[in-house]
Amino acid sequence: MVLSELGGSISRALQQMSNATIIDEKVLNECLNEITRALLQSDVQFKLVRDMQTNIKKLVNFDDLAAGHNKRKIIQQAIFQELCKMLDPGKPSFTPKKGKASVVMFVGLQGSGKTTTCTKYAYYHQKKGWKPALVCADTFRAGAFDQLKQNATKAKIPFYGSYMESDPVKIAVEGVERFKKENCDLIIVDTSGRHKQEAALFEEMRQVSEATRPDLVIFVMDSSIGQAAFDQAQAFKQSVAVGAVIITKMDGHAKGGGALSAVAATKSPVIFIGTGEHMDEFEVFDVKPFVSRLLGMGDWSGFMDKIHEVVPMDQQPELLQKLSEGNFTLRIMYEQFQNILKMGPIGQVCHLSTLH
Repeated sequence: MVLSELGGSISRALQQMSNATIIDEKVLNECLNEITRALLQSDVQFKLVRDMQTNIKKLVNFDDLAAGHNKRKIIQQAIFQELCKMLDPGKPSFTPKKGKASVVMFVGLQGSGKTTTCTKYAYYHQKKGWKPALVCADTFRAGAFDQLKQNATKAKIPFYGSYMESDPVKIAVEGVERFKKENCDLIIVDTSGRHKQEAALFEEMRQVSEATRPDLVIFVMDSSIGQAAFDQAQAFKQSVAVGAVIITKMDGHAKGGGALSAVAATKSPVIFIGTGEHMDEFEVFDVKPFVSRLLGMGDWSGFMDKIHEVVPMDQQPELLQKLSEGNFTLRIMYEQFQNILKMGPIGQVCHLSTLH
């Protein structure tokens, strides 16, 4: 993941500071300059970086610190706090509830990975016990329905769309009504990709939104646009009530940090980040664990979630009982190996615990 370059630069700056014999104003400034350089290279807005640097200097006031204080710990804590503040929009997003039909509408620019992200979002919730369904209301791009159909079939998720109908509003309404009757509790509507200058497509998006009355509108955005994400997210927010953002292609671009901070500046919560093309390369975005991983401290809560996801909770007491009695068979060993394989590539697992 390209953001690991940013994390590596910040970690090195902190390490150099920790290696210093005496931590004074000069050492702190060198550390902050290194972090500033890394953030600017990741396309984070200059104003945000400057404010962060000023706030850290206010928090770490050497004149006020007593002799016994652990200055390294205080500086690390201040950097962690400020990075969290930079990425946190300060408000939570709507969370769908199991058993209650929720309509989620996806909007975004052309080529941002919206159709793929719809399926990833549905697949993620399907694994957690939801009953998702996909509706293709993208009649603008040729092949959009074929792509959604292929992805949905692969993930075994019901879908709805039409080759003949050209009215996206009609398709969206029919699809939502159909899946509500089938008791699906997460109905995802994929809309046409558009640019903020395209007034006609924005009007169409408003019509689909009014007709389906979504509980949540998710804006899907490509991380490669960096801090330009601020303008795009604002333009979409002015047309429809964007409740959350998903940032894609975080594995392939150095501007991911800029995109994350720009979106947070629009006060829209980022809920997921796409880290690859495959169905499972999709991570929940939570500010504190993310910054913790960025600083090389690891994200143990994410690591434990990954373990609970693949090891069924109902099997654990039974396994402990067998082990406490001294029974460890080849069958148990085989099952444990299968559970480890279900966790995905070892690189991804190490990425969570920052063992790499």
